[in-house]
Amino acid sequence: MALITDNNSQTQNSIIKDSHGHDHHHHHADVKNIKFAFFLNIAFTLLEIVGGYFTNSIAILSDAVHDLGDSLSLGLAWYFQKMAKKGNDNSYSYGYKRFSLLGAIINSIVLVVGSIFILTAAIPRLFHPQETHVGGMFLLAIVGVLVNGAAVLRLKKGHSINEKVVSLHMLEDVLGWAAILVGSVIMYFFDVPIIDPIMSVVIAIFVLSNVYKNVRQSLHIILQGIPEEVDITDISEHLKRLEGIENVHDLHVWSVDGTYNVLTVHVVLSATLTMEKLAELKDTIRTSLQEKGIQHVTVEFETTEESCLMENCCN
Repeated sequence: MALITDNNSQTQNSIIKDSHGHDHHHHHADVKNIKFAFFLNIAFTLLEIVGGYFTNSIAILSDAVHDLGDSLSLGLAWYFQKMAKKGNDNSYSYGYKRFSLLGAIINSIVLVVGSIFILTAAIPRLFHPQETHVGGMFLLAIVGVLVNGAAVLRLKKGHSINEKVVSLHMLEDVLGWAAILVGSVIMYFFDVPIIDPIMSVVIAIFVLSNVYKNVRQSLHIILQGIPEEVDITDISEHLKRLEGIENVHDLHVWSVDGTYNVLTVHVVLSATLTMEKLAELKDTIRTSLQEKGIQHVTVEFETTEESCLMENCCN
């Protein structure tokens, strides 16, 4: 009979013991970061709507609509990131970590809708440019760079995908306002109002290209793809080199939320071991895999005479 051990609780205890200070410092940092970005964004959106109306700038009004959608998605991101802090229960055995990923996906959808709206409003103005209040655009652009830049600095050290997507919201706004700032200076000296809708189109294309990257990463996690930072072949060879291990099979690695990686494996022992030796080997496996980016490890021990019933157990 196989000797089965799920060392989830030991892994969690080890993580808490080895990095308690780090976890304590970052446990609520991501929620606070997203909360900060949410209130900053909703306040500035109101300023954009008023400023865009009085300056007659499609770039500013488009960004205002875009930021209104951002505010909605940031509110959802804040909620989902708080949910992600809950532990496991009878409904979710791995806890609520993947709720953070759900927030990232919703954010991405909102970005796509907002970008399409920008394009539909800006493209007609490419053929029929309208005059804008350049001085007002210049002042709003300076405020926009400073406000959104502060949010990016706050979020850039985030670890979750949710934080990265929120950081993208803020970074794209910084770049957008920088473009508006440059455009307003050019329009101040030259009569080229077409620059305003051109900037809107460029911003939208930039947003869509980055959303594609984040959606692709999110889908990779949902489909339980191997995390990009994990080399499953290297892990297999590493385990085979450990003393007392004859072979490994049925090795699977996936990520819960992009930062918390899970591994299950069948380990064939080269000789029968006592329970004490099995515990030592299990601890060695767990510790060494933590160094390779695996936070949750489940091991099933087998003997060389044993026939594995798993479909994909054979190498």
